[in-house]
Amino acid sequence: MTQDTREDYVLSFYRVRQALGVLGLAFPFMLIVGGLLADARIHPSISDYYHTTLRDLYVGTLFAIGIFLVSYKGHARTPGEPLSDNLAATLAGIGAFGLALFPNHESEFVTFSQQALGAQWATVMHFSSAILFLGAMAYFALGKFARTENPHRRRIYRACGWMILTFGVLATIASVFRAIGSEPVQRMIVESGMILWFEACGIWAFGVSWLVKGKADIAVLRRLRGAAGG
Repeated sequence: MTQDTREDYVLSFYRVRQALGVLGLAFPFMLIVGGLLADARIHPSISDYYHTTLRDLYVGTLFAIGIFLVSYKGHARTPGEPLSDNLAATLAGIGAFGLALFPNHESEFVTFSQQALGAQWATVMHFSSAILFLGAMAYFALGKFARTENPHRRRIYRACGWMILTFGVLATIASVFRAIGSEPVQRMIVESGMILWFEACGIWAFGVSWLVKGKADIAVLRRLRGAAGG
C-alpha cells in the first residue's frame, strides 16, 4: 500500500466518523429546537417527533445515520472479537432504519409499516430497532474504540459506552412505565420529558465517541505524514 493510499484510507474513516458524530450531536438539538419553534413544546420522546411536522427531519436524519453506518467497513475482525466493524455497523444501520420506518405508537396518521404489520407489531419493531442501534453503538465505544493505547481517549470511549447503555436502559424502563404505569406515573413521565432526555443523552454519547475516534484518525494521519517526511 502506497503512502497516498494509506492517507486516503485514513481520511475516508475520518470523514465517515465525523459525519456520524456530528449527526449524533445535532439530531436531538434539531428536534428539540424545531419542536419549540413549530408548536412551542418539547415532546415526550425523540421518537414522538415522528408524529409531528418534524417527521421529515426525524426520518431523514435517521436514514442518513443508517446509510453512513451500513457503508462503513472499518477494520477486519481480529481473533477473539465477536463482531467485525462492518457487521456491527451494519446492524446499527439496520437499527437506525427501523427507528425511522416503524413508529413508536399509533396516531391519526397510519404508516405503511403499521398497515403491513399492525400497530402493535410496528411498535415492537420500533423498540427492537432502538435496542439494536444503541447496543451496537455501545459495542463500538466499549469493545472497539476503547482498545486504543491512548489512556485519555480510552476513558472517553468507556464513559460514552456506559452512558449509551445506561441511558438506553433508563429510556426503555421509562417507556414501559409510560405505556402500562398508573395514570399519575404516565403523566409525570410525559410532562417531565424524561424519556426524551434519556434518549438524547445516549445519542449525544454516541456522537461524542465517533467524533473523538475521528480525531484519533487525524493523529494517525499526522504520524503517517511524519514518517514519510522523516
